[in-house]
Amino acid sequence: MSGANAAAGGRKSIFITGAASGIGAETARYFAKKGWFCGLYDINEMGLKSVAAEIGAANCHTARLDVTTRADWAAAMEGFSAATGGKMDILFNNAGIGRHGWFEEVPPEDSDLVIDINVKGVINGVYAALPLLKATKDARIINTASTAGIVGAPQLAVYSASKWAVRGLTEALDAEFRDLGIRVVSLMPWFVDTPILDMGKSDGANEKMSDQMKASGATIYPVSMAAERVWDAAHGADIHYMVGGEAERARFMTRWLPGLVRKQIKTRVPPRS
Repeated sequence: MSGANAAAGGRKSIFITGAASGIGAETARYFAKKGWFCGLYDINEMGLKSVAAEIGAANCHTARLDVTTRADWAAAMEGFSAATGGKMDILFNNAGIGRHGWFEEVPPEDSDLVIDINVKGVINGVYAALPLLKATKDARIINTASTAGIVGAPQLAVYSASKWAVRGLTEALDAEFRDLGIRVVSLMPWFVDTPILDMGKSDGANEKMSDQMKASGATIYPVSMAAERVWDAAHGADIHYMVGGEAERARFMTRWLPGLVRKQIKTRVPPRS
């Protein structure tokens, strides 16, 4: 653990999972520049050290956190609470993984891990952070979902299911926490230039989703755009915050032309080799 003696000094604070890279790391940079105190948590301790060095030890608290482990959550909350005086303005449930490939080719154990991290990890975070959020005026939870949480994505079936679950949880808790003064919202990115695009059927797989995306000419948005939308999600009145024009179009199409969307998805599924 590093930065345990750092004091938020009355600043607003954000607790970020998956903070060692991608959207989590970029969000930490963005919020730190805005004067926020950042809690950085991930299983990648080297990545955490790198991000902490960028934003400065006085601006963050870091600790290893496996979001599937409740004991890790309890320890992380204890350290964050000590650094912020028992407050948390934002819980950013961002940690997530994916597996790309035909459903039957993805090992069942890997599908279990997707659910454990993407769904159970978010639920664990809400349970762990709720006391600090309740103690903070106008607190908010931001859950990273995905455009795959509104459009069932072939070759990302379990990942897509996990993000639908996150979207449903977000909507239910936003209503349920009304009288606690806590908003619950989601971030819904299209494809963003992060390490998750290198997902394969399993860890170490040679065939990556990014290879297929490059071949098809798919749109990939910069991670800076996602961090900007996290800022919007921290302050706005909406419940779901799309990242990228393609995400906005997907939301429009699934709302008004769902049958056409499903037909287009089926026609675009690549042939099995």
